[in-house]
This record gives sequence, C-alpha cells and structure tokens, in this order.
Amino acid sequence: MDHFLYRDGILHAEDVPLTEIAAAVGTPFYCYSTATLERHFRLFQDALAGMDHLVCFAIKSLSNQAVLRTLGNLGAGMDVVSGGEYRRAQAAGVPGERIVFSGVGKTREEMEYALSHGIRQFNVESAEELRVLSQVAASMGKRAPITLRVNPDVDAKTHEKIATGRKEDKFGVPIASARNIYAEAATLPGIEVVGIDVHIGSQLTDLAPFEAAFTKVADLTRELRADGHVIRRLDLGGGLGIPYTRSNETPPLPLDYGAMIQRVFGDLDVEIEIEPGRLIAGNAGILVASVIYLKEGEGRDFLILDAAMNDLIRPAMYGAHHDIIPVIEAVAATDQRPVDIVGPVCESGDTFAKQRAMPPLDAGDLVAFRSAGAYGAVMSSEYNTRPLIPEVLVKGDQYAVIRPRPSFDEIINRDRLPEWL
Repeated sequence: MDHFLYRDGILHAEDVPLTEIAAAVGTPFYCYSTATLERHFRLFQDALAGMDHLVCFAIKSLSNQAVLRTLGNLGAGMDVVSGGEYRRAQAAGVPGERIVFSGVGKTREEMEYALSHGIRQFNVESAEELRVLSQVAASMGKRAPITLRVNPDVDAKTHEKIATGRKEDKFGVPIASARNIYAEAATLPGIEVVGIDVHIGSQLTDLAPFEAAFTKVADLTRELRADGHVIRRLDLGGGLGIPYTRSNETPPLPLDYGAMIQRVFGDLDVEIEIEPGRLIAGNAGILVASVIYLKEGEGRDFLILDAAMNDLIRPAMYGAHHDIIPVIEAVAATDQRPVDIVGPVCESGDTFAKQRAMPPLDAGDLVAFRSAGAYGAVMSSEYNTRPLIPEVLVKGDQYAVIRPRPSFDEIINRDRLPEWL
C-alpha cells in the first residue's frame, strides 16, 4: 500500500496534488510519502513483535537525511556500507549504537572513524578484513564488536546483479569456513564476537531461499556456541521484494517473513537484526516527469520525457519495470496505444519501457513512475551535465524540498582548471 492516489482526477501524494509540486519545483523530481515510509517501517516492527530485535534501514536504498530522520525518530537503526553513509546516519541524528557497518571493502579510515564515533557492530566480510579491524581497534585501545558475514551458497532466485548469497558472489565467507575464522577472531585482541550476519540478495519474492539460508545460520549458531563463542545477535540482512507490477506480483508480506524468522530462530534466545531498504522505501517514492515530445517513428512511436537514465537507472541497468501513469487521470474509455517511453540522454539504453500501452499524452503532460523510492535518487548522476533532480518529502498537506536542483553554474564551477590552461 502507498499514499499516491487519484483525487478528483489528479494524482496526489498524501494530501498534496502533484501538479502543485511540479509547478513549484519543476520536473523531473522525486517525491516521497512520510505516511508510507512510516507504515512500512511499522510493518517490520509488528512482524518481529515478541522477539528482541532491531530494524535497521538500508541507507543504500534511499539516503536523504530527511528520510533517515523520519525513520530514526521511530527507533530505526541504520545499515551503512560506507563512511559517507555512516556520516549521513550521524547527521540525521541516529546514534552509533543503532548503526551497523556492512560492505566488503571497509578501509582503515572508515573503521577508525566508526570506532571513534560509536558503532553497534561491523559485519565483517573476510578474514583479511577481520585482521585489519583488530589492528585498528587495538591501536585505539578498543575492541570492535563484530558479526561475520557467512555466504550460505543459497540461490535467491533474483536478478543476477543483486544476488549476493551464492558461492560465486563476492560477499561474505563460505559458511563451511566460518568456524575456523571465528576461532581466529577469538584470539584477536581488537575483536569482540557478538553474532553472525547473512544476506542473500535483493528483491526476493519467495520465502524459501530465506528459510534455507536462515536454517543454515541457526545450525551454525548452535555449532559456534558449542565451540565456546558468545552468539547473542543474528543479522539477517534485507532483501524482501516489492510489487513493481500491480497486476501479478505478490511478494511475501512482512508478517509472513517475521513468522518464518520466529519459527527458525525462536528457540535460540538471540536478538534479531534485519536490514530492509526496498520494502520500506520503494513504494514510498515516485518520480514525476514531463512529456517533451510524442515522436512518430517508423513502426513505433516514442514518448520522450524530461527524465532520463541518469535520473532513474534501474530500467537501463537491470531491465527493471516501473508502472508509469499519467498525473491527470485518463478517462476510463480512452483508447491506449503502445509507445516506447524514453529520455533525452544520448544512449539507446535511455529507455524506460518498450511498447508500453499508454493513454494519449501531449507535450507538457505529467507522468509518474511508481515504486521509484528505492535505488532511484541514490543511483542518479549528472551524466550529460544534467543536474541531479530535486527530492521532495510530503507529510499530509505539507511538502518540502529536501534536496534542491543545483544550477548549471554550481555544476560547472566545481571543475578546476590547471594553471597551464
């Protein structure tokens, strides 16, 4: 469920007509719904009710500080994968004891910064990282709390580029090697073992891969405890999918996900951490764009928008589907016709949809990309010297620009010419 609905023929974000925002800030722009963000976060809280747990929002999915502050105020932790994301979480007011540091390539500088400013745990991805982290922590007179990310060799049955739990993926250590690495961790002066970490991929639409991976983690927990390790926390990652297509996608509900977690781990007396990003943010955001031209081609027509692949790269990168709807509601009886929906960037890959049935649209009309809140703005760029587009947050009948569109002068003046030019 989201809070982007038609009222009197105009698509609204909560109580604000999108036409009003478009007139004020121009297009294209991202728009997020506070009510949807909060509702989706609470779904996970409810799903894990009765278990000691922390829901950590995956910042990589949507990193604007206004969104982080909104979720942090509800008690969310934050899952970060870089020093920059750590600083964003801090700036949003999230304390270090609610920040989990993931990622395969943490640097010494990032480790030191997080240890200096507070950290819940590092999700360590390799024996090499473990040793470096111990050196850094010991040099500071500290012990770094860690979980070891294990790779359970479970195929998540998701897109090739977002699968992370198979043996050929770069993430984590083979689960068969985990006991040896935990044994080493117990000898390192700068390390405090607190638990186990696992994450098998993103946009999963079936609970079976989760349960297969989690069952292996439960077995490993028992083995490590028998070896004398204190395993008090299990980080289960994120990955639960959302319905990008309104017609036929039915991903599992957070309540079913939570019931499965309780079934697998309920007898272990552990704290559960989960790191959802997409399911909290995805349907909480849309991208609004304007039609520039309807171009008649040979054998097909093209709807050319002022949004492009640099603003929303998911279709070009993953072949991802987004429902695209007019902001002014189409008359039900209106005949639709297939068009290729494209942007103005000089790449054939700058295509959002091919032969998508759309109602008649003219230059200046507005369209909205649904389910664009996750991995939209965070993956955007200034390719073709196109400014990063505004982000807008709505709450009830109020809205605020939470990232303004930079001017061309601001973009160009970041360049520095050497003396010889």
